[in-house]
Amino acid sequence: MPVFTRFRQPPTPADEPHEEDTPDEAPEGREPDEPHEPDVVEPEDPGEAVEAAPAAEPAARTAGPSDAPRPARRGTWRTWRARHPRAALVLRRTTTVLAAVLVLGALLLPNTLVALEPNRFARIPAEAVIAAVLLLCLPRAARRVAAALFGLGLGVLTVLNLLDMGFTEYLGRGFNVVLDWGLLDDAQAYVADSMGGAAAAWAAVGAVVLVVLVLVVMALAAVRLGELLAAHRERAARGALTVATVWMTCVALGVQTFGVPVATRSASGALEAQAHRVVDTLRDEAAFAKEAKADRFGATPGAQLVPDLRGKDMVFTFIESYGRSAIEDPVTAPGVGRTLDAGTKALAAKGFRAKSGWLTSATYGGSSWLGHSTFLSGLWVDNQQRYRTVTAGDHLTLTKAFRETGEWDTVGVMPGVQKAWPEAEWHGLDKVYDAFDLGYRGPKFSWSTMPDQYALEAFQRLEHGRKRDRPLMAEVILTSSHQPWAPLPRMVGWDEVGDGSVYDGIEASGVEASDIIADSTRSKEEYGKSVAYSVTSLTQWLERYGTDDTVLVFLGDHQPLARVSGDGASRDVPVSVVAKDPKVLDAIDDWNWTEGLKPAEDAPVWRMSSFRDRFLTAYGSTPHPTGE
Repeated sequence: MPVFTRFRQPPTPADEPHEEDTPDEAPEGREPDEPHEPDVVEPEDPGEAVEAAPAAEPAARTAGPSDAPRPARRGTWRTWRARHPRAALVLRRTTTVLAAVLVLGALLLPNTLVALEPNRFARIPAEAVIAAVLLLCLPRAARRVAAALFGLGLGVLTVLNLLDMGFTEYLGRGFNVVLDWGLLDDAQAYVADSMGGAAAAWAAVGAVVLVVLVLVVMALAAVRLGELLAAHRERAARGALTVATVWMTCVALGVQTFGVPVATRSASGALEAQAHRVVDTLRDEAAFAKEAKADRFGATPGAQLVPDLRGKDMVFTFIESYGRSAIEDPVTAPGVGRTLDAGTKALAAKGFRAKSGWLTSATYGGSSWLGHSTFLSGLWVDNQQRYRTVTAGDHLTLTKAFRETGEWDTVGVMPGVQKAWPEAEWHGLDKVYDAFDLGYRGPKFSWSTMPDQYALEAFQRLEHGRKRDRPLMAEVILTSSHQPWAPLPRMVGWDEVGDGSVYDGIEASGVEASDIIADSTRSKEEYGKSVAYSVTSLTQWLERYGTDDTVLVFLGDHQPLARVSGDGASRDVPVSVVAKDPKVLDAIDDWNWTEGLKPAEDAPVWRMSSFRDRFLTAYGSTPHPTGE
């Protein structure tokens, strides 16, 4: 049986310092894994004793055949740390500082880009004090588990805050953890359509890697700080008590720095907001289902729907992202204003008059289908759950009202639809022309599958220009003004449109989306050009192909994203009614809309959901409610 001798000797390059097993036993003032020179070396096995014992003390043990020297079992990190103690110390302290920055940054991170300012991070989070006290009270194993869970929670909160930033920037609202996961697929499809499949794939991979990295790094950072607190338990307890006292004093006195309160509980407040959002969503689902069953015109016989428009070709057209900012923003207003004024004059020369007002859209920056369904159904459809609920029911849409009369053929021109679209029945459309049905052979323009001028010319060729026994009701979606607004088409001669091949050179010479996507001013400029192009395409189509019986209603579906419309912009969009027959516009005289295609700044503003009932009433429909 070997005998081991306890000894003390100066360290040499061959002798590596021993490291305690638990940080709780670390000496006061030193981090748990800080290298040090041990007072006593306790070998882990007889082989280590042989290697460590001085040659001058052979009597300290009795050699045996199995006691041959063997290499010490040391990790690579321990070896490097022993040989480079200063570098290791710098690395450990840097890691600790980074861990503290990550945890505090996550606790203080706001959920909007507007609030992302340095003063937001010069505060004391209550959650940090509570977490520190809790970790100090727990034994080693429980402490590590609690710290890891705390870090994971912070990682999840960080991801939610980043999603809130993105959704607020693009859609003017925060991320809904119940409803909005499906929109991430739409976002990837948008990137693929705008910048290519490879870019979309890399963006998806990058997003997943980023989320995993945030969760893992935040958990490791919390564990690191938890072990550091345990290693300096007494000082950490005093510090936590001091910080808690300062926090409560700042709350009591309302102390502020740089315009924001010093004491904060923003992290827990963000979690509360998310929880309330979930609860409100679940409650709203049930309430809206009941609301959707009530319909003022749900039981109205077809013969009593829009009798004053009999014989008219009705065209309802949505212009993508055509919002109030296009008419009033200093960068976009001059070009768009000239286009609207020129369109008003050109149409007047052909005998058309127009009246215009404002509608407040149910969506902002995207999710166009929410605006479409709100306008057509008379219900406020501002989230995906409401959209699913209303389109699954039989609530009367404005377009379906024309089909219910039996007096109109109903069609849809949907160049943005590239997959199955079961909502066609809910819209009341007998036939739908999607991106593959319009005969286009030219290039895509970013997200838009074809220029608006081509889509309108195809509509004329396939439906509006055909001889028919009954008038036509059409729903047309124009997409050229969809973000990112580069490259953009331009007007060509209507006789030159052909199969769209004429646009090859135009697309190739256009601005790249990557050149403007991060530049707010350039985005505004290109956005204004896109709206001007869409409006010009529509008004020239009406000039060229409109008849005495053509009635056009066109509007924007929503405002563009905040980078273009501006922070705090309204959700208002322009809406216009254009016709040759004076009776059509006389019927809406009491709406007090502005003459022409450009609504005045003080023109009436209605919720978009109110348009259906106002329109049906103005043109002679008789209410027969259901579900009341």
